[in-house]
Amino acid sequence: QVHLVESGGGSVQAGGSLRLSCVASKHYYSMAWFRQVPGKQREGVAAIYGDGSQSYYAESVKGRFTISPEKDKNAVYLQMNSLKPEDSAMYYCAAGRTGETWYLLGNWNYWGQGAQVTVSS
Repeated sequence: QVHLVESGGGSVQAGGSLRLSCVASKHYYSMAWFRQVPGKQREGVAAIYGDGSQSYYAESVKGRFTISPEKDKNAVYLQMNSLKPEDSAMYYCAAGRTGETWYLLGNWNYWGQGAQVTVSS
């Protein structure tokens, strides 16, 4: 069992930045960030191998968001820059196995409770 705890959510104006953190109770092979708004399916934002050797991003966040691991702390971060109102969502950290199909929910075994991000125009 792996427990994941997110932090760093909040409210920001469009164009601003936020950094989400996720700490796992133990090291896991890969970690990712997903997001969800009410009434819509949870969607993949970014994923990364635990050693940082390969990362994946949704097209909508490429060039604006950066995922990075900190192996010694069993942590993963999501730096979000140039935020847009459409980035507003509950952001979830996940642990599982990444790859070319990283965006599929079934690849991820463990989930955090979520961190709310609200971007105002």
